[in-house]
Amino acid sequence: MSNFHISITSGKYKGKKLNSASLKTTRSTKSILKGSLFDTLQFEVVDTNFIEVFGGAGSIGLEALSRGAKKAYFIEKDKKAFSILLKNCQLIDKINTRAIFDDTFFAYPKLIDELKGKNEQAFLYFDPPFDEREGMCDIYERVVSLIENTPKKLALMIIIEHSSNRKMSEKIGGFTKKKVKKFGKSSLSYYK
Repeated sequence: MSNFHISITSGKYKGKKLNSASLKTTRSTKSILKGSLFDTLQFEVVDTNFIEVFGGAGSIGLEALSRGAKKAYFIEKDKKAFSILLKNCQLIDKINTRAIFDDTFFAYPKLIDELKGKNEQAFLYFDPPFDEREGMCDIYERVVSLIENTPKKLALMIIIEHSSNRKMSEKIGGFTKKKVKKFGKSSLSYYK
C-alpha cells in the first residue's frame, strides 16, 4: 500500500490530507485535473449530491463535499481501496458520505433508483480504470451503457475522466458532450 497523501485543495476541509489507495488497484487523479474540474463546476456543486462512481480513495467526491455538496456517494469494489475510502470518509465527514462496497455495474443502477425515488439529482463522476486489466476490456462500453440508462432529470452533469487517446462519443443516450479538457494522458469529458 502506498503512503503518499492527497490533500483537499479548497473549501471547508482545505488542507486535510487523505490516504491514497494502492497504485496497483487505483489511479490517483492529478491535482491540475481536479482543479480544472472544480473551476468548471464552481458553485454548482453547492447543496447537491455528488457520486464518484469508481470511488478509489474518494478524493473527487470528498473535494466536492468540501466545496459545499450536501452528500457524497462512492462505489468501490477493491477491498484495499474501499478500506482507505472508508478511512477518508471518516476523516472528512462521516455523516454526509456513503461508501458502497460493491461492483459499480451492480450498485450504480440501485443507487440511481434510490435517488430517483427521493426525487434527488446528482453530479455523476465516472473514472473507470484506464488500463484495461483482466476482465476490464469492455469497461468503457459498460460505462456508456450505465450512462445511457441514467434518467436525464437525475443527472445535473456527467463527467468522465478517461485516457486522452480515447475519443468519447458526442452523445451518450440523452446526454450531449459540452466540452473536453486534456491533461497529458488524462482527459475530462463533460455531458449535460
